Amino acid sequence: MLELRLHCEACGRDLPPDSSDALICSFECTFCRQCGLEACPNCGGNLVARPIRPEALVARFPPSGVRRDQRKG
Repeated sequence: MLELRLHCEACGRDLPPDSSDALICSFECTFCRQCGLEACPNCGGNLVARPIRPEALVARFPPSGVRRDQRKG
């Protein structure tokens, strides 16, 4: 199952499960469109739109609570 990460790993912006601004790579690294990344800085893979998890399933299959910030500082 896809691990929904709730923030951009570059800037920290919140990306709720229904966000159309979330991008992911094949390792589920998550970034926002505003960061303007063309490839994942972690693996070099392409970034694609993250599927939206239907609201009715979010409670049954909750997003990840772990932050994976790539930011320094």
